[in-house]
Amino acid sequence: MISYEGLEKALKEKGIGKTVLSTELGLSTRTIAKIKKGEKLSKRSIQKIADYLCESPDVIMREISDNRILQVLRDEKAIRMPGGLYHELQVRMTYNSNHIEGSKLSEDQTRLIFETNTIDVGDGIPVDDILETVHHFRAIDYVIDVAEDQLTEDMIKHLHYILKHDTKDSTLGWFAVGDYKKRANIVGGRETSKPSEVHKHMKALIDGYNAKDNVTIEDIIAFHAEFEYIHPFQDGNGRVGRLVALKECLRYNVIPFIIEDAKKNYYYRGLSEWRNEKGWLMDTCLDGQDTFKSLLDMLEILQE
Repeated sequence: MISYEGLEKALKEKGIGKTVLSTELGLSTRTIAKIKKGEKLSKRSIQKIADYLCESPDVIMREISDNRILQVLRDEKAIRMPGGLYHELQVRMTYNSNHIEGSKLSEDQTRLIFETNTIDVGDGIPVDDILETVHHFRAIDYVIDVAEDQLTEDMIKHLHYILKHDTKDSTLGWFAVGDYKKRANIVGGRETSKPSEVHKHMKALIDGYNAKDNVTIEDIIAFHAEFEYIHPFQDGNGRVGRLVALKECLRYNVIPFIIEDAKKNYYYRGLSEWRNEKGWLMDTCLDGQDTFKSLLDMLEILQE
């Protein structure tokens, strides 16, 4: 659902009617009709109106989701609300997801970066750990913004770009930031998709997934596992995969899951044995969903 409550308020405060707005900006009658019907305008039209009224586009037009969790995240993100669900998701998911992949930053250091954009570190903290922490915050923002859009290869590649741009890896000629891997890799002794096969395998995975009528938490976990088996990027696959899982949970009104660093051995075992025994990964991710439910209870956010 689209709300133009902010537009109505701004017009009232400035004593401007929609007819004047239309004349001043050269808006078509169709555009004005869309506003009255609560239909979505193009980014260009919204930006033009926002600039004219000296307001943010997010104030002029708000997308209101039927998904309670997603709407809370969007509302809190818009005002950068401290201490809420958005704040805690950013800190907890970023810390755990990065730490699983070897980041040396503690949860307290991760929290400090998010809250103050500064860090107090001792010796031995790689610059990339700090960069990838900040990048992960922005990746979660992107996930919240596009949560209800259909999953695409370009979307997944963009998540990889957000995470890995400006890092040491981006200076390597053979490392494709924001694109599929150029060199074959083995993970945990297991062969992954060859670079020449990645696009074909990813397209088949995404097409099959998007064709489902009723996506469940089990479907999202299965997608995550198969994504990790393909391992489409040179590095960052785990983080991108978990971000995609977050997006899809928000898309389908499923309570998300956070894989805690303390349980990474169970998580790795579940991924490794997925094609032999699906229950281990399912149980680990459902445990991560319980972690998220506890956070919702703590913040008194009703679970639908």
